[in-house]
Amino acid sequence: MTRCILAIDQGTTGTTALVIDEALTVRGRHTEEFAQIYPQPGWVEHEPAAIIRSVSAAIKGALDAADVAIDAIAGIGITNQRETTVVWDRATGEAIHNAIVWQCRRTAPACNRLRDAGHELRFRSRTGLVLDPYFSGTKIGWILDHVGARPRAESGELAFGTIDSYLVWQLTGGKARADAVHVTDATNASRTLLMNLRTGDWDPELADTLGVPTSMLPEIRSCSEVYGTTKSFPGLPDGIPVAGMAGDQQAALFGQACYDIGEAKCTYGTGAFLLMNVGDKPIQSTNGLLTTVAWRLGDTTTYALEGSAFIAGAAVQWLRDGLGVIRSATEVESLAGRVEDSDGVYFVPALTGLGAPHWRPDARGVIHGITRGTTAAHLARATLEGIAYQNLDILRAMQADLKKPLATLKVDGGAAANDLLMQFQADLLGVELVRPALLETTALGAAFLAGLAVGAWPDLETVRQTWKEDARFTRQMAAEAVEKKVAGWAAAVMRA
Repeated sequence: MTRCILAIDQGTTGTTALVIDEALTVRGRHTEEFAQIYPQPGWVEHEPAAIIRSVSAAIKGALDAADVAIDAIAGIGITNQRETTVVWDRATGEAIHNAIVWQCRRTAPACNRLRDAGHELRFRSRTGLVLDPYFSGTKIGWILDHVGARPRAESGELAFGTIDSYLVWQLTGGKARADAVHVTDATNASRTLLMNLRTGDWDPELADTLGVPTSMLPEIRSCSEVYGTTKSFPGLPDGIPVAGMAGDQQAALFGQACYDIGEAKCTYGTGAFLLMNVGDKPIQSTNGLLTTVAWRLGDTTTYALEGSAFIAGAAVQWLRDGLGVIRSATEVESLAGRVEDSDGVYFVPALTGLGAPHWRPDARGVIHGITRGTTAAHLARATLEGIAYQNLDILRAMQADLKKPLATLKVDGGAAANDLLMQFQADLLGVELVRPALLETTALGAAFLAGLAVGAWPDLETVRQTWKEDARFTRQMAAEAVEKKVAGWAAAVMRA
């Protein structure tokens, strides 16, 4: 019988479930969106119950589409939007507040206070992260203080988790049984401002500084092992192993088979995220990048350098939903293709601040260079180019940290299907871009991790050999023209 893995990709705007067999054939796929909640400018929330409903619906849709029996599902892999924070009641499984999303900037004042108190270097050296509202630690404190739940947290009644942890809790029983599994994996733990990169465990001193009771924290586990089995989850039979877990960007790095030092990928999703494998020793960036766990297999941890741009595909969604310039995200390429260039228009998509290497939570979006001749096509092209320029800033910082150029960059995510964007990205970077046959490498990474745990694939080399390429993009623009455009971008960023 063909064995399959059910991969759950719980993203920022929706959940995708894929049924993938051992030959990497996608036997079934379904995506279920859910509402974004914006209580005030710069704040972003999700309803945790809506996330669970989207997961259940996505699983049902994928299984209905797959031509396999349910007993062919050998295991479940989870990948998730990182840093998004949920606090729930251990007795009921109910969240005490909406999830605070990774994009949310509400804890910027708390981060400023921590910096002013001199804590930046300590957090940076221990966690590899910067004090920014992007990460989970200050989000936890905000929920406890604003719901008045700190006494309950200190008494052990409440649990914290990023979305992976909340999903495992729900999949393994949730409120149906008292011993639902409360775990996270090393990649998600490394995004909280609470995990010490060198010990691989929670840091009690950092937790105390952030006002987070350690009793709330899940157990940190590897990325590929059986955490528990399904129990009373809508749409699934009991007893399926939940066996793989990684944050979305680390899962994409794994799904792109970047298993050697120096191999890198960029995922174009709601945001854009560039990660490079740096091996079994963490490298501290001096150029505004993050040091993070790439994955943990058994007792061996692999690390990565990461640069994150908070807005990528979300900028295209803004053209669609905010301005009504396009009716669907797929129209942006044809609209942008109506003009040869942006005619001097630059769009800095700092709609929720600027990430690496700038780290300016107060920055806001800028459209610069508009004239009477500017059209919707120029704006569409400037939007795609703005996504690419952000990645140029990140790659240059990464190369400065490594002190050597990158030869190739693997690309994935929905916007990687946009040939115009990929070509402009290759022109800017001067690096060959390699696009895989399966763009959903985030889900693929989760499937690989679960499959390794349950024996669907015997080892990493087998996984590497299954990876397939679709297309390559190389620089076609003159270097002088690139630098002229980059100078214009730098000037626009200064105005953000």
